[in-house]
Amino acid sequence: MGDYGDSSNDAPNTVYGRYKAFSSAQRSDTEINVLEFIRSIHPDQHVTAVNRRHADLVTFANAGNAEAHLIRDTDEVISTRLYAPPVTRMEGGDGKLGENVSFGLYKYTWKGKELQVYYICWQTNCGQFQQYFILTPKDQLSGQEHSPVADELIKAAGTWSSQPHEEIYVFDGGSWQKNHKLWEAVQGSSWDDVILDPAMKDTLIKDVEGFFDSRHIYEEYSVPWKRGIILHGTPGCGKTISIKALMNSLQKRNVASMYVKSFEAQDGQQHSILNIFRVARNMAPCMLIFEDLDSLVVDKVRSYFLNEVDGLENNDGILMIGSTNHLERLDPGIAKRPSRFDRKYHYKLPGERERLLYCDYWRKKLQKNSSVDFHEDISQVIAQLTEGFSFAYLKELFVQTLLALVGGRADADDEEDDTYVTVTDAAVEETKAVEGSARVLKEGESLESTEEKTEEKPSQPANRMPEVEIPDHLKENSLMRILHKQTKVLWREMDNTDADEIHGRAKIGGGIVKRDKIEDSL
Repeated sequence: MGDYGDSSNDAPNTVYGRYKAFSSAQRSDTEINVLEFIRSIHPDQHVTAVNRRHADLVTFANAGNAEAHLIRDTDEVISTRLYAPPVTRMEGGDGKLGENVSFGLYKYTWKGKELQVYYICWQTNCGQFQQYFILTPKDQLSGQEHSPVADELIKAAGTWSSQPHEEIYVFDGGSWQKNHKLWEAVQGSSWDDVILDPAMKDTLIKDVEGFFDSRHIYEEYSVPWKRGIILHGTPGCGKTISIKALMNSLQKRNVASMYVKSFEAQDGQQHSILNIFRVARNMAPCMLIFEDLDSLVVDKVRSYFLNEVDGLENNDGILMIGSTNHLERLDPGIAKRPSRFDRKYHYKLPGERERLLYCDYWRKKLQKNSSVDFHEDISQVIAQLTEGFSFAYLKELFVQTLLALVGGRADADDEEDDTYVTVTDAAVEETKAVEGSARVLKEGESLESTEEKTEEKPSQPANRMPEVEIPDHLKENSLMRILHKQTKVLWREMDNTDADEIHGRAKIGGGIVKRDKIEDSL
């Protein structure tokens, strides 16, 4: 114990004075010293310490479960004033003020009982340590080692703190955090927004929701109540929005959603995997999400990950969902081994039927907008014109079209096809120029003959937009015209973009629009 734990020291005879003096001295075990400070200042009180991570007493009270009033009529408070600007500049306003308390004494009222609770936090080599110290009269212990009142409060606050409240658990940097922003983003996702083959969509929903409804069946047949699902296929075809819709729908069943962003951490990836599954077991029933599974499970952690998946400990109530754009890159022990990831759903490029449904989805969204004449026949035309488009590309088509409408470019003349030069065409022209001006001609060969040979084998775009006759009654429709124009633009970009870029992200104005991921909502 350090010198400042001794009540005979010259430090002021208050908890705050002792703490302040100690914090300025040579370091020793802070928790022991703080505990001794409190005991010496409050000799008639029993002190129960609990980490904020296990039972967040103040947040529990602020949620309406108790009353916690910080005693401010003394200088024995350490707090930092916080300022949070508006989320975006467009939101406007002056932002909000807040407070971060690192030392304080609370008058705490719970179930008619008045308690004193210190909240003290300090820095350690592993980060910030946050601790509550609950004071209860010693004469109420009745010979018991622990305070019944403090224990009851810790149990109630701990139970409440362990549950998500308008939050989704996100694992990043080696630890789990409750994320309200992601929860808000997920609230806007529903199965109405997911355009898939109806049979596959129905099967996926029943597969996931049925798992959480079937615990008794698993137990009846002595089968471990766990399951794994892989969503794989072309980027931009609905995997992420499907996961978000599942997260939203499972909230009504009291199923926690837990999203893993990365295994990277100061303590190493193996420690992260251990922590991920340890908390998931405590939170079960839960859906444990590994997006881009092929990037997460690298060779050095493969065995460790598989051991946790196989459930050397009990994994009951855990449904794992892994997504990947490259099923072939997944370790066979994950992709092909039953009882790990049992079912695979293939997200292909949408067929004409799905493209039609997606266009109708946008038509319904725009029904209330009287300035947009979205004739029902437009959906059929666009569905035919966009063969080979992913949902990401279809979304980009409608977004750019709406921007053009808002910007007053709907009635602009269509671009002529010959005004656009593809990268392939430009490469041909560059080759002709170089060969014509710099290459040494062979004997008997003329410059003219060289150009003729070059022109005999021009490179052609890999993809061509389907030729679709636009009905007469749509030819003057502003929305149809701009959709047609923007479809041409996207087709031209597809001629000069590799497969991953075509289906995962769109090049607009020289930039790249990144494909949707759950983490983009954070």
